[in-house]
Amino acid sequence: MNTDLEVTPAVALAVAVFATSTSAILVRWSAAPSSVAAFYRVLFTTVLVAPLAVTRHRAAFGRLSRRDLAGAAVAGLALAVHFAAWFESLEHTTVAASVTLVQTQPIFVALGASLVLGERIDRVTAAGIAVAIVGAAAMSLGDTGGAALSGATPYGNALAVLGAVTVAGYVLAGRSIRQRVPLFPYVTVVYGACVLALFWLVGLQGHSYVGYPPREWLLFFGLAVGPGVFGHTVSNWVLEHLESVVVSVAWLGEPVGATLLALVLLAEVPDAVTIAGGLVVIAGVAVTTLERERGHGTAD
Repeated sequence: MNTDLEVTPAVALAVAVFATSTSAILVRWSAAPSSVAAFYRVLFTTVLVAPLAVTRHRAAFGRLSRRDLAGAAVAGLALAVHFAAWFESLEHTTVAASVTLVQTQPIFVALGASLVLGERIDRVTAAGIAVAIVGAAAMSLGDTGGAALSGATPYGNALAVLGAVTVAGYVLAGRSIRQRVPLFPYVTVVYGACVLALFWLVGLQGHSYVGYPPREWLLFFGLAVGPGVFGHTVSNWVLEHLESVVVSVAWLGEPVGATLLALVLLAEVPDAVTIAGGLVVIAGVAVTTLERERGHGTAD
């Protein structure tokens, strides 16, 4: 058996989780408005993936039905709200709380699949959801980790949860489309819709599209290359080689990685309540993910 085929996907998955863990740090380092950072992250990611989609899957674009285009556009709008809400949350709460709460998206995927797709929620999944909700409630009681953020934790945490809800909508919207459309054409359409929505949001908020110092452009590009390409795109490649349950559970390492990076790079120390609540949230999400993967198999 070829050892490289066994090790390479695992290493790639570790790289993807670490790359995504840097997202919150890069957003915190940026002095640009959160919607501007989100806009350029998605724009630069689109510029990086679109040429590959066009050169390798040009025919797939022509086969896209109006229904699939509309579904991909809805997914893009949901993704835009996700990025806007989550990036903004990082200005009002700790990295630990924000990243952990936004990772509760499997909970909302399970609930959405039950309400929209009629998928049954069994007792184990329900228990996992309940545990995660208790942990999220506990995290809302934690300290914000600094006077500059004092009093804003409930708002920041609520934005992170909104980010989780909307990224769950993005996943649900794309579930059926991805069964018919290759990955790169699909994400190109989704990212295109997301870019347009964020472009509109930046203008609505009255922010400038240009005029930022070189440091900001490096951070925008870093968000696209790191979390965008090496994070999400690599993880989609890994799904072709490892079981989705392995990838899903591995992604629970993102809050841990982001919290450790925030500790080292931002000197942001989460308090005991935030840590305890975060561990409970991760446990609840793990139970929900494992049970859904066992019951439904691989999902896009």
